[in-house]
Amino acid sequence: MLISHLCAIIQNVLKPKIKNMKNLWVIAVVLVIIGAINWGLVGLGSFMGTNLNLVNLIVGKWPNVENIVYILVGLCGVWKAVVCMQKKCKM
Repeated sequence: MLISHLCAIIQNVLKPKIKNMKNLWVIAVVLVIIGAINWGLVGLGSFMGTNLNLVNLIVGKWPNVENIVYILVGLCGVWKAVVCMQKKCKM
């Protein structure tokens, strides 16, 4: 419940500043897909005994950037989940 209120507040703050929310929505979808693929590769790499974490392989030399990517993917996932619950998305 708290998360949905926070998301509503964030959307109300962003709407006047972002003319086209569709672009932000597309970015969120892309980040969620990247996160899902990355987690699948992490699991597969774990079975194979190798590092298949794409985020780590691409930006691993910059740990702060890597952490920012993980945070953005997580926030996008929460945002998509809350919006989907509010709209009663069919899965």
